[in-house]
Amino acid sequence: MLARFESRAWVYGALRWGVARERAVGAWVEAHGKIACWVYEFLRFGVKQGWACLFGGLLLGLIIGTKIWYPQHAFLARYDALVLAAVVIQAGMLRFRLETLNEAKVILAFHIIGTIMEVFKTSIGAWTYPEPSLLRIGGVPLFTGFMYAAIGSYLTRAWVLLDFRFTRHPKLPALGVLSVAIYVNFFSHHFLPDVRIPLLVVTALLFGRCKIYFRCWRVYRKMPLLLGFGLVAVFIWFAENIGTLMGVWRYPSQARDWHVVPPEKLEAWLLLMIVSYTLVAVNQGVRGLRD
Repeated sequence: MLARFESRAWVYGALRWGVARERAVGAWVEAHGKIACWVYEFLRFGVKQGWACLFGGLLLGLIIGTKIWYPQHAFLARYDALVLAAVVIQAGMLRFRLETLNEAKVILAFHIIGTIMEVFKTSIGAWTYPEPSLLRIGGVPLFTGFMYAAIGSYLTRAWVLLDFRFTRHPKLPALGVLSVAIYVNFFSHHFLPDVRIPLLVVTALLFGRCKIYFRCWRVYRKMPLLLGFGLVAVFIWFAENIGTLMGVWRYPSQARDWHVVPPEKLEAWLLLMIVSYTLVAVNQGVRGLRD
């Protein structure tokens, strides 16, 4: 018999109606053997990942949709429409209890952090936003902060839904120092030596022995936390390629023709993941496997 735990979906008011029904489904699945349990657990994992990606998925859908269908000469610029749509999504998720207030606070923090970095990067020509807009700071449309916020939203929601636990997790003060160094290097490497590789080495040393335990259904599964970071960084890189293909922003090398963003960008996304993860870890608290 599998260990029994309560569903974490109750934190989202809109999903509480389904918790009791899920118990009945789970009992039916258990009665049909191990293979049925494995399949059901796999499906639950996919559903929970999809729910964790809700904000980012909706935003990516808007980016694709506005590229294909948004009128080219509309009174409201496409970038401005994306800003307003992101705000409506955020308000709607809170109103209909699809998101907690705690998650909204994390999204706001990431919006600010991301926008500050965007303003600097566009000012030195690291990338550009080629379309006109009114709702912007310098060369940065305001919706770009929501793209960074989507990372924080995913981490926070996954942390709750999959009930993250850890063994040999680094101390939060050490992660704080590392995250500050990573964030500063995103700015300083344009003028000073780039310490990205040493930062990656420190990251590997801090997290090398850490295991993350996550619960899709009744039992905890585990994996190296560094592997989890890498997988999320790959998905962000895929989303980045979609964003540049849809013309939301462009790197200098893409000024004439679009091409795949170099895989070397995975290093930057992995380091940004550490900054994001640290903020969420401080917000959520790190629990051991037996807590």
